[in-house]
Amino acid sequence: MKIIIPLMIVFFCGFYMLITFFIPAKFAQDSSQLLQLWYQGVAAFFVFIGIFNLIKINIDKIQRKLRDWQYSIILLFFLGVMLGAGFIGGRDSKIFLYFFENFQVPLGATMFSLLAFFVASASFRAFRAKTPEATLLLIAAVIVMIGRIPIGYLIWNKFPDLVEWIMQVPNTAAKRGILFGIDLGLISMALRVLLGIERSYMGGGGEK
Repeated sequence: MKIIIPLMIVFFCGFYMLITFFIPAKFAQDSSQLLQLWYQGVAAFFVFIGIFNLIKINIDKIQRKLRDWQYSIILLFFLGVMLGAGFIGGRDSKIFLYFFENFQVPLGATMFSLLAFFVASASFRAFRAKTPEATLLLIAAVIVMIGRIPIGYLIWNKFPDLVEWIMQVPNTAAKRGILFGIDLGLISMALRVLLGIERSYMGGGGEK
């Protein structure tokens, strides 16, 4: 029963939401809206579970003096500060905005700045012209980079138009192909979950 009941809930709720999408009747839309509200409530509950799990893991790390346990103290301290500021004054309070704008925003900017080096390293590996596809990617990337800067227009005044064509036609076609692949993968995974083939979300990770 511990397995059958969750599978039945997922099966009926999933297919009911799928069916109501094609039924414009008021009762179907109202019930669908109600289930979506329940989903938001469950999702909000999982946020608290995630916070509780984060606190538990970092307290255990501090107690056992694992590697970089000092960072866990900083994390728990600011987690408590942000939670306290949010609960007491709300998201618009001065102290909450102060910590967000002076700690969260610079840390996020620093993280994305570091990611730029990883992107540059990945681009260097991708642009090595070892295959015809990589050569084509390299040529397109060079054209786009040159056409995006003012010197590109000075070299050839048609560079911006060429860049616009590359971005609108081949690039858009490639992006749509990737999106189609992602969507087909999502549909496949959704059907596996609804039909009970994929059960890793229940914690076991097994399939039957």
